[in-house]
Amino acid sequence: MWTVIDSPIGELRLVEQGGAITAIEFSPFRDNDGRVRGDRADDNPLLVEAARQLRAYFDRDLKEFDLPLAPQGSDFQQRVWAQLLGVGWGETASYGEIAHRLGHTNAASRAVGLANGRNPIPIVIPCHRIIGANGTLTGYAGGLERKQLLLELEQDALF
Repeated sequence: MWTVIDSPIGELRLVEQGGAITAIEFSPFRDNDGRVRGDRADDNPLLVEAARQLRAYFDRDLKEFDLPLAPQGSDFQQRVWAQLLGVGWGETASYGEIAHRLGHTNAASRAVGLANGRNPIPIVIPCHRIIGANGTLTGYAGGLERKQLLLELEQDALF
């Protein structure tokens, strides 16, 4: 099941299956990518709660999400996404740092970047907080402008 909400970074499609969030998608939405979404269900309790938490996040009233998550991916992707959850509000980490946290060298930074880019639940699994080693913004599935806006939202809240 899925629903769509408005946000400061454009419409977001929230998807749930089996009682867990499986995707948050940026507009424009791609319906022919093979992902199972089911029917639209704006009144689904989990989707209503996910929408509430996302709105609170964008209003700077929520720093940690509390939602059941079920991202689909390889074992390595799952391990990367688990590490992303440890990068807190207003913090950033480099791809190399994530590789090291996984017990790899900087040589794994590219693989971490690829896994980061395939994160199906952005914002909640905060892939936007991962930046280049020199502090630059590098790729983001939702576009660098969205990544910048998300980072600014969190940074502004610190002052």
